[in-house]
Amino acid sequence: MSFRRSLAASALAVFASAIAVSGAQAQSIAQALTIAYDHAPDLQSALLNAKASAENIALAKAGTRPTLGASVTGNYSWALTGGKFTDGTSLTTGLSYNQTLYDGNKTNSEIEAARAGAEAAEYQIRNTEQNVLLAVVQAYVAVLSNSQLVALRQENLSFFQAQLQSARDRLDVGEGTRIDVAQAEARLAQGDATYRAALSSLETSKATFERYVGQAPHNLSASHNFGNLVPKALASAIAEAETGHPAILMAKAAIRAAQASSKAAEAGFGPKASLNGNVGSKITGQNGSPTDGFSGSVSFQITVPLYAGGAIGASVRKANIEQIKSEVDAMSSYDKIRESVISAWAGIQSADAQISAASAAVSAGKTVLDGVIQERDLGTRTTLDVLNSQAELTTAREGLINASSNKVLATFSLLAAMGHLTATDLGLNVEVKSAARYTDAVDDVWAELRTVAE
Repeated sequence: MSFRRSLAASALAVFASAIAVSGAQAQSIAQALTIAYDHAPDLQSALLNAKASAENIALAKAGTRPTLGASVTGNYSWALTGGKFTDGTSLTTGLSYNQTLYDGNKTNSEIEAARAGAEAAEYQIRNTEQNVLLAVVQAYVAVLSNSQLVALRQENLSFFQAQLQSARDRLDVGEGTRIDVAQAEARLAQGDATYRAALSSLETSKATFERYVGQAPHNLSASHNFGNLVPKALASAIAEAETGHPAILMAKAAIRAAQASSKAAEAGFGPKASLNGNVGSKITGQNGSPTDGFSGSVSFQITVPLYAGGAIGASVRKANIEQIKSEVDAMSSYDKIRESVISAWAGIQSADAQISAASAAVSAGKTVLDGVIQERDLGTRTTLDVLNSQAELTTAREGLINASSNKVLATFSLLAAMGHLTATDLGLNVEVKSAARYTDAVDDVWAELRTVAE
């Protein structure tokens, strides 16, 4: 077991090595995540969406506040009657005041729904943040593993070229056969094809990396210490996910918003009281008239809906259904998060086993290849045996690269499933994107009387 652990450690150390770029500093996963955090358009879009959602609070609060209006009306009239022309002018000004005094707490419920919606939008920022950072890690690991596969297949191609030359040399001196040459040529062609395929995959992964990070990858290194965030037991990981994952918190906020919307719909059956007032003046002609002057009125109104064509009842039923739906969606979120945690946890365990097995296979494959080459030189093995041994070793080394990649991806997938793949949890040197201050400012503002800083 200690031998296998040492092999696994060696494999991870190899995987963590940087792509050879002379004189360049390694670009770590943390550095790529930091750059991508400030670059990501999806994250900026989520932030703007949260700010827009915050404005719903101000829109809802407007229902409890008075509305004031001013008007100025000018009029010119003329008439031609019995050959006599007459005309006149008038100017009317006015101020109006309207305020809802009571609406069965409909507006207060709408305010609560808007606040819950703004909270859900804030959690959506965190959820988007996790998705973006996980995509960056996936792109990062893809570039690193594809680079290692290119180097491995290039080495494999060089081996086949050497074996082809050796087969031709032995044929020239009468120790080999044309079959050995043909087999070596076939493996060389196959090796060239796999090498070119690896180059293509590398270019694709580089393009994906640049899409998320905003710059081309250089001298990558998979070493990181974020594995310290992984708990020791699966039950702990599930518990943390169920209490702190932004998707679950977002679902809870959606339930509160739906409950408040349901109360607002029910208030439509109740009475409504409002206060209205206006004051104005009128000037007729240049000198005015005896009826010109100031006037005003104040009115109080109470209305009770008796029949609205079924609209109020439909609104209540719809709101109740949406409340039930929000609760069902929350249960679905719990199930999905739990599944993601268990899957990522199993992925880590599987990757550890694959690394151990692949490390052992690589070590054994090297020994076998060296032995087969020696036996071939003594005439007890054929060129085909050498080529097959090289293919097996290459497959084992590719398996080790893939297993090491899977370990890194599973680790970060688990952090995302737990809700801990955030700039704050990872300690990234960035200004965390949040609409919380904007929401607080909007909640306190009288829109037309004070401004809100962006």
